[in-house]
Amino acid sequence: MNNHNNRAWFGVLPVLLVVSFSAVIPLMTVVNYSVQDILDIHTRLFVGVDWYRETLADRRLQDALIRQLMFSASVLAIEIPLGIMIALALPKEGRLTTGLLLLFTIPLLIPWNVVGTIWQIFARGDIGLLGVALAELGIEFNYAMNPMDAWITLIAMDVWHWTSLVVLLSFSGLSSIPPAYYQAAEIDAVSRWQMFRLIELPRLKGVLTIAVLLRLMDSLMIYTEPFVLTGGGPGNSTTFLSQYLATKAVGQFDLGPAAAFSVIYFLMVLLLCWIFYTSVVRRKGEVEL
Repeated sequence: MNNHNNRAWFGVLPVLLVVSFSAVIPLMTVVNYSVQDILDIHTRLFVGVDWYRETLADRRLQDALIRQLMFSASVLAIEIPLGIMIALALPKEGRLTTGLLLLFTIPLLIPWNVVGTIWQIFARGDIGLLGVALAELGIEFNYAMNPMDAWITLIAMDVWHWTSLVVLLSFSGLSSIPPAYYQAAEIDAVSRWQMFRLIELPRLKGVLTIAVLLRLMDSLMIYTEPFVLTGGGPGNSTTFLSQYLATKAVGQFDLGPAAAFSVIYFLMVLLLCWIFYTSVVRRKGEVEL
C-alpha cells in the first residue's frame, strides 16, 4: 500500500488565496451587483435578470460589439502573418539577430497610454510626422474627423505595438527546429514554400496558438490606446465594449447595468477564447490520429 504525502498541496494555498482575493471575490461582487438596483449606499432592490435583458437589448452595445469583433479580426489578420514573415526573415543567429530582437521588444515595453499618445501626435496633420507626410503627398487624413482614418490609425497603432509579440514567439518556435531538418530539405531540393508548410509551420503551431490567444484576448479587451487616441470618436465610430462599459460604470454611475454588462463581457471573451482553443486542440488530435 502506497502512502502519499499530500503536504505539498499546502504550497498551493497562497496561490489560491491570491486568486480568491484578486479574481473570485471581485467577480462575485460584480455578479451580486448585476441582479440589484442600487438606489443609494444603504438601499438596494433585487431585480433578477432585468439588467441582463436591458443590456442585451441595448442597440449601442450591439454596435460596440460589432466594432469590437471587426477590430479583433482585422488586427489578427495582419499581425499573425506579418509576425511570421518577419520571424522567417530574421537571421538564425548572430549579433544582428540579438540586436533586432531587442529592437522588437521596445514597443512591448511602452505603457499603453503612452502608445496612444505617441500615435495621437504622430498622426496629427499639423505637427505629426505621418500626418504632415500624407498632407505633402496630397492625401487628406484626419483621424479626429474621419471615421475611416480613425480606424486606419487604430489598426496601424495596434499592429505597431503588438506584432513584436508574434515575432518573438514565432522566432522562438523556429529556433527549436533541428538543423538536420533543413539539411534534409536541401538534399531533397524542396521549395521554400514546401519547407515552410512541411517543416516550419508544424513547429510553429504551438507558439502561434499562444500568440493568437493572447492577441485575441487583448484585442477584445482593449481600452487605453483607443481611449487616448480617439476617445471613441469621431462620434461613436471607435467606441469599443470596454469604453462603453467605462461610460456606464464611471460616467453614468449605473452600477447595476454596468455589472450585468461586465458579466456578459467576461463570458463573451471566455467563450471566444474557449472556442478557439478547443477547435485547435480538436484539430491537432484529428491530425495525430
